[in-house]
Amino acid sequence: MINWLPLLVGMATPLLVVFGLWSVLRMLTVCVEDEEVVLVERFGKHIETHREPGLTWLPSRMLPWVSLHRVSLRRDFLQIADIHVADREGTTVIVDVWIDYRVVDPVKAEYAVSHLHESLRGLVMHATLALLGRRTFGEILCDRSELGEHLKSDIRTDTERWGVVIDLAFLQKVSLLPEVSARILSTIAARLGRARAELQEEGRLAVATLEAETSVKVASLTAEAKGQYPLAVGRAMAQLGKDPHVLAAYNELYRLSLIRPHRATAFIGFDEEGLRPVDALMIPQPVPTASS
Repeated sequence: MINWLPLLVGMATPLLVVFGLWSVLRMLTVCVEDEEVVLVERFGKHIETHREPGLTWLPSRMLPWVSLHRVSLRRDFLQIADIHVADREGTTVIVDVWIDYRVVDPVKAEYAVSHLHESLRGLVMHATLALLGRRTFGEILCDRSELGEHLKSDIRTDTERWGVVIDLAFLQKVSLLPEVSARILSTIAARLGRARAELQEEGRLAVATLEAETSVKVASLTAEAKGQYPLAVGRAMAQLGKDPHVLAAYNELYRLSLIRPHRATAFIGFDEEGLRPVDALMIPQPVPTASS
């Protein structure tokens, strides 16, 4: 019968040795990640700071009164949603604030403030309330980028004291309460209606003015045209006066046209030896053509 115990012990021994060496190595060194800082404390007091990525020899970490604190230097963000602010006119405005920040002094970030993330949230909310409370809703809505810069400037003193730098701050969303939105929309609709009525009235007045000016011009042109008619008649009569026979015939025709022309037709000037007036009356009239 084969005794497996010595074989198993022989196989496990190298593994145990490797594991033991790795455990001892971890107990005597500290591993620093990229964009990370390890703070070493002794009896709660900061004594060392390790910034270089990789393994660092630190035998004292085996002692029970030595502790390590890791602080990330990576860029982080803070989003605060639904901040209710009363603007200068008393309107309740709801804003979302976005903050991008980095830790540049890990010692201050660890020891100058307790719970950095929560403290930064409270600081941003307080600064937002103070900043937006001095402006109207219209200014908040139109100057969001500028307000972000003002917000970053307002909290810079405290964040520098905490070892934090704000890279970006802006108002992510601006909204109103539903009842306030409905009231503002009704006000805007009323203003649009009034503006439309004013435009329609201005258009009506402009059309009336244009019609009046056109009527004046038409009347002037009509009077001028009517004034030209007697002159034209005078010129025509002067031309007819050059031939007395033609002028006499025209006067005779004009006289005859005044004797009820719509009810009777007169035939004169026919010779007794030629065509009689009665025979001329029976002659059919020629049908007028388009050219005539």
